[in-house]
Parts: sequence; C-alpha cells; structure tokens
Amino acid sequence: MSKQPTIQIKRAYEDVEKEKDGWRVLVDRLWPRGVSKQELQLDAWNKELAPSDKLRRWFDHDPEKFEEFSRRYRGELHEKQEAVQELLSTIREHCKATLVFAARDRDHNNAVVLKDYLERKL
Repeated sequence: MSKQPTIQIKRAYEDVEKEKDGWRVLVDRLWPRGVSKQELQLDAWNKELAPSDKLRRWFDHDPEKFEEFSRRYRGELHEKQEAVQELLSTIREHCKATLVFAARDRDHNNAVVLKDYLERKL
C-alpha cells in the first residue's frame, strides 16, 4: 500500500527547505512581489487552479469574506477537474508537496482552501 501524500502550505517569503518542502508549486495567479525565481525554487507554477481575477479582487484578503470566498473558489475548482486531477497525480508521485502562496494572512487565502480541497480528493 502506498503512503498517503502530504500537502503543506508555505508563504513565498519563507525560507525554502527542499527536503521538508518536497515538490513546490506556486498556486497564485500573480508572481509574488520582490521574489526571484531562484529564491522561490519552484517545481511548477499552477495559475490555472488559482482563483479567478474576479474572485480574487472581490475577496481582497478580507477575513470577513473568507467563508463565501471559500465556497466560490471551491465552485471554480469543481469546474476544473482535469487540472485538479493532474495536480493530484503529481502530488501522489512526489508524496510530499508544498503549495506556495504570497498572501500575508496565513489563515485566509486560496492555498488554505486548495489544500483542503485536494486533501479531500486524495
């Protein structure tokens, strides 16, 4: 029986720990400000599964809107099952994955929602 993959989230501004992070994927639509490609050490950038521009702008990182943002974002993810399955397949291959995001708020961002969504599908 294969080991259950682990998914974690990490801010783009935190130190890279390749051994601990495993496969690293940026899950934001926009590149994090002030961080170079070399600093991020990403294995992939998955813009397709990031929230739409319209949803991102509406949410505007307002914790009061997080529950509704989560509901709407899950709806967007539900419409992108091929991309979701591709990401899950890659995560299973690597057994350890880190979803990288830029938001300051560690508890109310798209990576939190995406991590939960993916874990329910594993």
